[in-house]
Order: sequence, then C-alpha cells, then structure tokens
Amino acid sequence: MLDLSVIILTKDESMHIRRCLENVNRIARKVYVIDCFSTDGTQEIARELGAEVVEHKWPGNQAEQFNWALDNIQIDTEWILRLDADEYMMPELVDELQRVLPVMPDAVTGVVFKRRHIFMDKWMKGGIYPVKILRLFRRGYGRYEQRLMDEHVVLSAGEEYECQNDFCDHNLNNLSWFCKKHVDYAVREAAELLDLEFGLTSHSTAGKLSEQANAKRRKKHSYARKPLFWRSFAYFMYRYFLKGGWRDGKEGFIFTFIQGWWYRTLVDAKIYEIKRKCGEDPERIKSLLETEYGVRF
Repeated sequence: MLDLSVIILTKDESMHIRRCLENVNRIARKVYVIDCFSTDGTQEIARELGAEVVEHKWPGNQAEQFNWALDNIQIDTEWILRLDADEYMMPELVDELQRVLPVMPDAVTGVVFKRRHIFMDKWMKGGIYPVKILRLFRRGYGRYEQRLMDEHVVLSAGEEYECQNDFCDHNLNNLSWFCKKHVDYAVREAAELLDLEFGLTSHSTAGKLSEQANAKRRKKHSYARKPLFWRSFAYFMYRYFLKGGWRDGKEGFIFTFIQGWWYRTLVDAKIYEIKRKCGEDPERIKSLLETEYGVRF
C-alpha cells in the first residue's frame, strides 16, 4: 500500500461508490468518504469496503466540503488524493503511482493527472481530452481555492509532477440527469462570469495554482470578454470541429453539443436575464443572485 489517503465526497452515490472504492483500495492505506446524509445505501457500501464514513452537511460547494475534511479529519499519510465517486483510475495510472510515488523527490508536492471523460460508455477522445488536473498532493501543502465553479487545488509551496496516464470521469446516470446537472451548474457559472465582468468579489489565491489550472483560468478570462451567445456557438465549433469532437460519433456530438453549446448558451441566457433586471449595477446583481438563486459569494 502507498502512504496515501483518499477523500471522496458523496451524496446518494450507491451507483458509483463500489466501483470507486474497489479501485482505490488497491493502493490507498486509508479512504475517507465524506457523506452528505445519503439515503440510498452509499454509507453501508462504503463501510463494507473498509472506508471511514464521516457525515457532514453540504456547505454549498465542493471546495468548502473538501477543505472541511482536510481541517477536521486526522489524516496521517504523506499523500492525499481527491476523487469523485463517479471517477476511477486506469490500471496504468495505478501502476505508475506505485512506481513513482515512493521515490518522488521532496521538492514535488503536487501530482497532475490526465482526465478522460466516458460519456454514454464511450471515451470522448476528441474535443477537450486530455483535461489535466492536480488531484494528488502532500499533506499540508494542498488546499482548494474558494470559488463557485472551476475550483482547483492550490499548493502552498513546491513543484508539480505530471503523470503519463489517466483517470476516468464515468458517470452511469442517464442523459436527463446529465442535463439537469448542467442546469444546476449554469447559475453558478453565470455568477462566476458576472464576477469576472463586474468584480463582485475578490478571488485571492493564497498559493500556487498548477500550470494547467492557470492556463484554463486565462482561457476563461478571455472567454468572459467575448459577446454573449456568439461565444457559446464559437466554443462549440472549436471543440467539435477544430478539436475533433466529431470523431467520437453520435456520442461525441451529443456530449459536445450539451457541454459546449447548450450549456454555455444557458449560462449566457441567465446572464442576459440578470442584466435585464439589474442593468450593470454590481450591488443589484449580487442581491438578485442571493435572493433569487441562493448564490452567495
């Protein structure tokens, strides 16, 4: 076993949690499931597979929930890995970690993985693959930044190492669930883009974002400056044609359309709606986001 703890945030994840735990149990010395009062048997499955289950009320976003775990669980391993319940590591990544983690130089405090999306049971090789994310860090060196969306691990010091192999985001829910999830995301994404435009709050990052996270953040700032609705269409065209989403067949079209055009258009529609009601008054926008959508910065 590696000197590694895994933290998994859950809420009614009985469909996925067994697959995830069987995957990480191959290498992790300790697994913590931070559960938000599931009622579908998630806790029982997690305990059956040896995880320590800790109940904690959902604070409003993943970053805050994960940081709560860091602050309140007595983790004693050198390394900490964050996975979602619908994620798992490819066998090649497991082998790579077993090989490189025990001999990792002390200067390295964060490890970046490549994420592949499995949609309708098919690997989306075109469009956005590979998404590179820092998910593994030395205890005491990593923490999630507080954001409504697009949160990343911030390193307080040290360097990052990039693994050559993948972990998978493979949700087994149906298409209706996938669309509803993006409807829920759209309000928070709209609030983030309005924040970039009007400076509704101050995002201070105490530490070092990974190179990949910084690159993604720069692209988001550039996207925020583009005209409403035009930008969602352009983003779809970029992902589907230039980045090769079309190569993934019908599944690739559905995935890219929902994520790259429909969702982004919905975000812009919410921004348009909010601006119609509030104009460009930052205080009115903040007030509306809180009273109508429950978004608090």
